Amino acid sequence: MRDEKTCTVRLEFDVQDCATAHLADQGWDQYPEEPVRSVGNIQVAKRSVSLWTTHQWGQTNFTVTIADRDPGADLTGYEEIAEISYASASGQVALVGFNYDNLPMSLLPPLPAGPGTYRVRYHVKGMDTEGTDDATDDHYLQIWPSPLEEPAVIKATPEAL
Repeated sequence: MRDEKTCTVRLEFDVQDCATAHLADQGWDQYPEEPVRSVGNIQVAKRSVSLWTTHQWGQTNFTVTIADRDPGADLTGYEEIAEISYASASGQVALVGFNYDNLPMSLLPPLPAGPGTYRVRYHVKGMDTEGTDDATDDHYLQIWPSPLEEPAVIKATPEAL
């Protein structure tokens, strides 16, 4: 889906052994040192956001929505939802799966406000069972401009608490 304010893309990439994907900023060298912050299945550190996936290895599917405002959480479609603030130095990010051979990147559309602070909301279903039968919708990431805010768990299953 794409309109003037929202763009949604579906991606598939390979993860190997670590069950982690990364939202990586193109401005790698422009980051100051900052403390690692985490909530739920998300961790923000210098230059990237780590996202724990439902798969230990293999093809992993993501849906990503980039919007100019909060697109609203999908409270009925996912079991675990958390969000955290993230500062982009470049306004251009890519989604990358951990891979021992190389790191093929899936470049995402430009962030709507360019360099600055954003909110990242990560939806997951099937985390406790290595995915669901509908693997195309196991992981849903939303990104929009937002001032820095405290990390928040929006929804969690009892196993994730």
